[in-house]
Amino acid sequence: MRVSLGVGVFLLVAKTVAFSLTGSSAILSDVAEALVHIIAVSFAAFSLRLSYRPADSRFRYGYERVTFFSAGFEGATIIVAAVFIIAVSLYKWRAGTFPDNLGLGSGLVAASAAINLALGFFLIRTGRRSQSLLIEAHGKHVLTDSWTDIGVVAGLCLVIFTGWKPFDPLIAILVAANILWSGARLIRQSVKGLMDYADPITGEEITKHLDSICAELSIRHHGLRFRHTGNRVMIEVHLLFPYNEPVGHAHSLATILEEQLVSSLSYPSEIITHLESLEDHEEVHLRKRESGRLA
Repeated sequence: MRVSLGVGVFLLVAKTVAFSLTGSSAILSDVAEALVHIIAVSFAAFSLRLSYRPADSRFRYGYERVTFFSAGFEGATIIVAAVFIIAVSLYKWRAGTFPDNLGLGSGLVAASAAINLALGFFLIRTGRRSQSLLIEAHGKHVLTDSWTDIGVVAGLCLVIFTGWKPFDPLIAILVAANILWSGARLIRQSVKGLMDYADPITGEEITKHLDSICAELSIRHHGLRFRHTGNRVMIEVHLLFPYNEPVGHAHSLATILEEQLVSSLSYPSEIITHLESLEDHEEVHLRKRESGRLA
């Protein structure tokens, strides 16, 4: 994240210089996105450090879910930047203010695109290696920035080769629309995390391994639930044992299941099991539902 922040500051300076040379609306959109990148990566770095703090007496489940707040904050800042870009581009188009000296400005933006591309792949690889959802998500956002840079360069080349200068604000508005889409996706990801969205792909992987382990240990299960906390997946499941099964033996099997399931999954996880009687668990749950409705 420190590398990302340092690169972000460097690119903001380079793009600001490019805008001062050209006055291009498209390059201004890149400047706004670079500024958002710095704000977002600063908050993401704080969130990343906070997310790895251990649980304490105030936050019994730890601080991991701050990563979803970070994604929402980044999405909101991106949307603000996009609205600003659209407003400025429309104003310049109506005022007839068009860019000059596009050759050097285009070169600076093209170099920025190459740097962002390399940084994005580096962050995604680092995030997957360290199993950090936050770093991987930020890497994908940086890759989006690189495609935006490439779009800006393509637009400026159109202006240079055709001589039709309104291409510049048009490209800026298209870039802003892409940024809006990216911001909306980040906010959607944030909401899904905070609302404990059950990702079906994650559910399929958990169920596959859980069924296999339960078959091996001759255990039945039901009531599977899971949620992503940002750095790991919390899994809850009810295990069914014969009514006369000794508690010590049932607990031993449950511990084996937990250990095997954690080692089988492709992401960090924590398993919480609840032991129930096979013969009367449906009756117990029915009484619980009935008492809930009466309350």
